[in-house]
Amino acid sequence: MRLGRAIRSGLPILLGGALSASAAASAASDPCVKVAGLTFADPADVIACQKSFPFNETLRQNVLSVVSRVFDFYTFEDFYLNSPPPFQESTVNIRAELARINATKYPTDYDFNLDLYNFVNQLNDGHTGWFPNCYIQHQSILPAPVVILEGEVFVAPDSAEFLAMFGPDFANFFAAKKFNWQRLAGAKVLSIGGLAPFDYIDKVAREVTGTYLDHNVRVNSVVTSYRISNTDFSQRLGDLGGPIFSPLTSLKFTLIPVNSTKPEAVDVPYVSSYAGPPFTDGHSYWANNCAANNATNGVDRKITGPPSDARLQPEQPRLARAAIFDASPSTAVGLPGPFLPTLTPTNGSTGVIKSFILPGNKTGVMFVGSFEGEFDQFPVDVEAAVNQFKASGVKNVLIDVTNNGGGFVCLGLFLHSYLAGTNFGYPGFQSASRANPLAQKIVKADIALGVNSTLVFYPSDNWVFVNGTQMPANLDYNTPSVPVIVNGRNQPTSQRFGDVCPASPVEIPTTPPFDLKNVAIASNGGCASTCSLFTTVMFERHNTKIAVFGGNPHQSIQYKGMAGNQVLEFADLDSEVKTAGLKDDPLAPPDLLVNSNMRHNWRAGTLQAYSYLNEKVPIAYVSEQPQLRFQYTIDTYNNPQNLWTFASVLWFSVLRATNSDYSESKLFSGSGY
Repeated sequence: MRLGRAIRSGLPILLGGALSASAAASAASDPCVKVAGLTFADPADVIACQKSFPFNETLRQNVLSVVSRVFDFYTFEDFYLNSPPPFQESTVNIRAELARINATKYPTDYDFNLDLYNFVNQLNDGHTGWFPNCYIQHQSILPAPVVILEGEVFVAPDSAEFLAMFGPDFANFFAAKKFNWQRLAGAKVLSIGGLAPFDYIDKVAREVTGTYLDHNVRVNSVVTSYRISNTDFSQRLGDLGGPIFSPLTSLKFTLIPVNSTKPEAVDVPYVSSYAGPPFTDGHSYWANNCAANNATNGVDRKITGPPSDARLQPEQPRLARAAIFDASPSTAVGLPGPFLPTLTPTNGSTGVIKSFILPGNKTGVMFVGSFEGEFDQFPVDVEAAVNQFKASGVKNVLIDVTNNGGGFVCLGLFLHSYLAGTNFGYPGFQSASRANPLAQKIVKADIALGVNSTLVFYPSDNWVFVNGTQMPANLDYNTPSVPVIVNGRNQPTSQRFGDVCPASPVEIPTTPPFDLKNVAIASNGGCASTCSLFTTVMFERHNTKIAVFGGNPHQSIQYKGMAGNQVLEFADLDSEVKTAGLKDDPLAPPDLLVNSNMRHNWRAGTLQAYSYLNEKVPIAYVSEQPQLRFQYTIDTYNNPQNLWTFASVLWFSVLRATNSDYSESKLFSGSGY
């Protein structure tokens, strides 16, 4: 499907004024006035404001033209025509869905964007999504986030302490409604939304979560869990307790409160939390949230120069990122004090890695919250933690990657190299990009114009061959393309390649600092992008033991989330096109007229980010279950130190003492202990 090109300039301000003026002729009739200036507001009032902007055909054609042409670069597109087991839930004809959305009548701009958002979100690829800032600046918060403990569903026992961290305005919102949310903490859940608890959680995992191909990994995303947000311990609300772009205003529960035996029916109200720019009415809401701004679209980097990034040295190539989108950090709060580790952190614990030595000095823990943060700090922190582990006599290393959404690809490569030693050689992370006609034109134009890796990603000096040697700067790795048949369709790709990484600020050991048999990984399966690449190479090349906690105990679960090798935001892709001088090409997407982002998995699909066990299949579509699996308990679901202690006792004492390769059936129990 090819959608008509829209006018590229001159419309954002005019449309913003026209839309808001027609919907809100006066303050008295403007529903956005009611929620202006409020951090916490009634979701019904927020939705009334958002639905005050009428549907506009010009905007639909502009948006769908962008989305359709971004999908031309999407590496997984043809896999979705018939997703292999166990990922059949993620099967859809992308072009047919875009045609449906193009033909559907919508009453408001909100309804159009919600339909498009849900369709792309339900691809279950957290790297790829339609994110309209007009409607995702509000996050719904339910004062009853749920957890799965020992195979049953409860309102999180720590929810009173956790939710209180949102501050007095949060508490005052519910006080005004005379709703006592604190008493729900720890309640046993009998039904949600009229369904059995696991049925409703499965519904949220299918329709709301997105992010991961594996259904049961998405189940873990529905419930609340611990994580590192930026560089601090935090607790995630979960996709039932903290969805974005949600039409729900309340949710009905049947539950048994703590210290009671009597079931109660409770209609729990959501509250909408706003994290966007200030506004006073519909006109300013549209102007500040919905109309395109200077950051929406890309630029010609031959004119503007490299992007400003304090993490990059002068003349350093762009750094590839593979990270999923998670809106929840916008309203992130810390992990409640009683559940923070009481151990003293090791050196190298001020960034995204938090490291500790468990009592007895036998086990060191590295909680790798992401592969983001300050690029050069990450290797320094790894070296500092490992040095302290060794100086303290540590023999076993537990790496926790719970809710690690990915980050810089080169940091995933670094962590593997540091643990495996340079004698192991280049670990691979082979990838390829989709060689569509416009992509082929971009590479040719970059060569002709002398564009290099300091500006954009397509130039070949960004990449190495699969043997680890640098590609020459004038190599056209897209032509000839490599024919690939996926579900009966030819989806040509580039040559396979890997990443050029900056020199490490620390010396990488030649041999493993610890016996790799004594290294284990724990997570909730929410290990995505670069994290998936790291865990896959550890699992497939070193047989590293991996345990996954949580999920529906009656369903299988993968140890990795959605594997990706690089994400491009729309502004990035648009900059590639403009820098190559191809913005007027009939295949190029137009500038967006709205403040939105159509990000996509640029190189992580059609035979890229490959499995070492089957190099014809992307990592994302290789079913790999953990060797070990456990349910969370009341002591471990939000208490990382307790979980690490349990894992240490089980893996490094019991397993090695018996020299047994225990299967999930031998180790799994309802209690998790």
